Amino acid sequence: MKDLKPLLRRITRLRILVVGDVMLDHYIWGDATRISPEAPVPVIDIARDTWTAGGAANVALNLASLGARCTVAGYIGDDEAGHRLTTILHGKRIDTIATPGKAPTIVKTRVLVQHQQLCRLDREAPPAAYEIPTGRVDALLAKAVANCDAVILSDYAKGILNDAVVARVSQLARKAGKFVALDPKPKRNLAFHGLDLITPNKRESLQLAGMELAPHTKFPAVEVCARLHERYATRHLVVTLGEEGMLLSAGGRVQKVIPTAAREVFDVSGAGDTALAGLVLALCAGAPLETAAHFANAAAGVVVGKLGTATVSPEELVAYVNRR
Repeated sequence: MKDLKPLLRRITRLRILVVGDVMLDHYIWGDATRISPEAPVPVIDIARDTWTAGGAANVALNLASLGARCTVAGYIGDDEAGHRLTTILHGKRIDTIATPGKAPTIVKTRVLVQHQQLCRLDREAPPAAYEIPTGRVDALLAKAVANCDAVILSDYAKGILNDAVVARVSQLARKAGKFVALDPKPKRNLAFHGLDLITPNKRESLQLAGMELAPHTKFPAVEVCARLHERYATRHLVVTLGEEGMLLSAGGRVQKVIPTAAREVFDVSGAGDTALAGLVLALCAGAPLETAAHFANAAAGVVVGKLGTATVSPEELVAYVNRR
């Protein structure tokens, strides 16, 4: 990417609003050298605990790490996890808008033994506990929408995003001429139409298209793109294909498949968040879709080479691209 540094400079002038399911990612690092006498399970000797922002908050971390200014809106409880999450975000100069409620902050705890994930423990309430009251959307978000260059709707199917919230935020953004992107979760079956970008993975794109494939069947890219455009009329569609890269589509037609940029893969946690952040930043900074995809692909390639939920800095990205 010859224009990488000018693109990164333009990104520093952007402000992005992220609305979605924020959470705290907790990592327990340790070792296991014996089996418990109480049950056939390993005994973990804990070496340390670490915390970082997850879900929509990780999208915000990636945006800020690449140089953009960022505000994230989502449910942050009045508890230890919520205070820790707020501290992490404010420490990265990310503004926060906490939506109302009395539920616990969503926490994902991963237990890692010798850098291998042993299990994950989730703490969360039912989705209804995290929903934004319909009458509060404007009061909470209208000013932030007006002051940003783009809105990212980051859905982890935890409850913040419902049809009413998506519709109103999209309406506010369109009225103000803002770019709107959505990372959808088909299980929520959100109603959306005419957005600037959606970024489902391969499985999610099939679900959104109402298709099922038999095992070992080739991914029907042409039909998926056509169906998604017919249903959702999105300006840009980028399907993340994992180790196969990214599928780019516009107007319901396949444009190109960008091969993966990853050289080493240690952990794919949060790679989709990085790709989403990179795509939105590059597109809003004036890059065409293919350039934006290469930018996002390279950023995700850096992140999957790290262990745990991670971000990429401009310096890491430049070094990574120059070594390719």
